[in-house]
Amino acid sequence: MRRTFTLGFLLLAHWLSPAHAQHAGAFSRMGFGARGIAMGNAVTADATGYASPYYNPALAPFLVRQSVDVSAALMSLDRQLQFVQLSAPLRPRAGIAGGLVHAGVDSFDGRNASGYHTGTFAVHEYAFFIAFGVRLKRRTTVGVGFQLFRSDLFANVAAARSIGIDLGMSYRVTEQLRIGAVADDLLASYGWDTSKHRSAGGNTRDAFPRRIRLGASYQLPQLYLSAEYESRFVVKEVFHRTVQESGGTLREVISSEKLTLHETGFRAGIEYQLISALTVRGGAASAGQGAVRPSAGFMVMQPLGEVAIHAAYAFVLEPYALGTIHLITLRFFL
Repeated sequence: MRRTFTLGFLLLAHWLSPAHAQHAGAFSRMGFGARGIAMGNAVTADATGYASPYYNPALAPFLVRQSVDVSAALMSLDRQLQFVQLSAPLRPRAGIAGGLVHAGVDSFDGRNASGYHTGTFAVHEYAFFIAFGVRLKRRTTVGVGFQLFRSDLFANVAAARSIGIDLGMSYRVTEQLRIGAVADDLLASYGWDTSKHRSAGGNTRDAFPRRIRLGASYQLPQLYLSAEYESRFVVKEVFHRTVQESGGTLREVISSEKLTLHETGFRAGIEYQLISALTVRGGAASAGQGAVRPSAGFMVMQPLGEVAIHAAYAFVLEPYALGTIHLITLRFFL
């Protein structure tokens, strides 16, 4: 059971890179939709009206129309990733969006300490979010986002649940230049109780990384450029085992200390409108240990009666020979 629990956790956590796989909630940091992922997820300051407020709740007031987004990814290692979003502008100064992110790993073996097959298992995680933003002044918008996380790690262990909060802002410096900032996943953490299943089990709590993202975007008639910097803080509890003498008897003493780890990342994206109905995109993101995660994609606009449809595709080359990600998003403007 312990081997199965550990294997499931490692498979689901191994989404982006070793730098991300160490921390809880890695699936929620993959991005949202084909547009953002194709542009390297560098959309913190994206005020075009097509960026999901999942990235920055302060982008909600820029939503152009009511829309429904549906996304699905094809990934290696039996991984799954899907997105759904409903969004609407609240004229004249606000906007709102809500949606669901699902990630999972299916059909992996469970084996005991002797190597015998014990069953086939699956692991799934969910993030429901709602983001609201409002325009304070002509140049400034602010927003707040709430997430409800759920992790179904193992059938005999109660699902972990948590609430996270995002705070964001956006500021227009000039007609072309905009900057943005986001504080992500405040309060979010996972907790599991395995004390009922093994004598060595217990309560485990893993905090999500507290992230601060600073971004900028520059808009030209047909060209759009974006970049962002991320600073990530992770609190880890480290255990130390020592042997001490007490009354002539040696005994093992376990002590712990909390360490704060700091990581950084950089992302960049580009979008170019070839013709009115076709846009191409590209991007890159640092993936830890000097690796780069390149991405590319395109978007086609096609009206269907009175309903406008955007069909977008994104391709991501994962680092460390993990394979590729193919993502399709359909956006229906209502």
